[in-house]
Amino acid sequence: MTVDSGLSVNAGFDPAQLTTQAINTVSRPLTIVIACDTFPPDINGASRFAERLAGGLARRGHDVHIIASAYNSKHGTFREVIDGTEMTVHRLRSYKLPQHETLRWLWPFSIAREAKKIFDVIKPDVVHIQSHLIMGRFIVGVAKKAGIRLVATNHIMPENLIKYSVIIPPFLEKAAMDWAWRDAGRFFAKVDAITTPTRRAAELLEAATGMSDVLAISCGIDASKFKNATPPSAKPPRVLFLGRLDYEKHIHNLLKAVAKLPAELGVEVDLVGRGGEQAYLEELATDLGIRSRVHFFGHVSEEDLPKAYERCTVFAMPSIAELQSIATMEAMASGRPVVAADAMALPHLVHDGDNGYLFPPDDVDAFADRLKRVLTADTAELERLSENSLYLIKSHDIQRTLSIFEKIYMGTDRETSDDNLPEYSEPIGRLSEVFHDQILTFRRRTEALADRMEEASEELRERLEDFRERAENVDRRVRNAVKKARKRINRER
Repeated sequence: MTVDSGLSVNAGFDPAQLTTQAINTVSRPLTIVIACDTFPPDINGASRFAERLAGGLARRGHDVHIIASAYNSKHGTFREVIDGTEMTVHRLRSYKLPQHETLRWLWPFSIAREAKKIFDVIKPDVVHIQSHLIMGRFIVGVAKKAGIRLVATNHIMPENLIKYSVIIPPFLEKAAMDWAWRDAGRFFAKVDAITTPTRRAAELLEAATGMSDVLAISCGIDASKFKNATPPSAKPPRVLFLGRLDYEKHIHNLLKAVAKLPAELGVEVDLVGRGGEQAYLEELATDLGIRSRVHFFGHVSEEDLPKAYERCTVFAMPSIAELQSIATMEAMASGRPVVAADAMALPHLVHDGDNGYLFPPDDVDAFADRLKRVLTADTAELERLSENSLYLIKSHDIQRTLSIFEKIYMGTDRETSDDNLPEYSEPIGRLSEVFHDQILTFRRRTEALADRMEEASEELRERLEDFRERAENVDRRVRNAVKKARKRINRER
């Protein structure tokens, strides 16, 4: 069964029943092309959304094809495992942009040419474009000429691109931003349906381009991947940031805020991710006198990702340009409080005083104050914040997101995700005793399951070791037999 994405709390809801089971909501399997400027192994919000969307759709029985840039010299059509599911990925020859960690340049005419070849062979029902910058710009014409339905999701704010990824003089920035928004409007006018991750992002896009009917659909999350049996603890107090270590994330404000906290708290900071600011952040931590308490982990594996969230007391998101923030959603699914900038779409996830706190963007003193509230909270307060995070994340269920996109692909409906319901924005305070008891039951079950999995893993390791030893013995016997045979043949000669 899939989790009820509504916000009503009742005795019938069991958080332990969160599952990734897929239920196809359309009448037949579709052939779906997802066209991306950024895709795994890139690690960023747009890439992770495309990855999980593709994996979820493939598990529902659809034939999913990815068109993305090659991340090395190898290009062509491959079968790759994406989000745990094998599918077809068409990697186009590309060249790394020197001023950006993940964006790559593709020759425009080669995109259109390769897309036409792919479309002629697979005959897609729909093309879902994840960016209008490069890939989408040159695929849209090919798809329209072939009469293929077009859906586009906007993950980009031109301000971010111009300020942090394109080298232009500061006095030209405003003119460039105005042009970029107009350009986006011209592109999105060509597609059949436009989506963004949140209502705030949709309103921004509509206001900047003059468009209407932009659908707000959460990127969604499989909360079961991040469930754990560990309530948040401030022993030791630990703050986590997970994402790109680039300027627009304003991680420097996090380090400055932590430096303002009482030294006796001994707050540790975990920074997970890579980016162009790492060297600067290391130097800043040294200058602030907190370098020994700031830990740079780089990228972590999918297996270790939930552990990073489980280890922290509070998740921090100081960015001022998030159109949703998948990392914040993952922290909420882990039952962690969040302290975030009161900017863009973050207030949609962080309900001030309910599952964390908001602070005015770039106000380091306020940031430090909100962190201190969480890091010095007693156990009951930490549990309240944690439970409210788990409660709110229910409305971002990935299965609901997949069902909505299936209907959009078919052109049969124009729904939005459950986080757009009025009750989602209502204050929570403290959850009912029923839900509180269910959370405790859920955590006990998860802890027991983790123990059983650890036992099973140990047994599996022992079996694999035994198998390896037997295989080595067989290999030695075979090698010895071959040597003896060679000697015998040589003697007979």
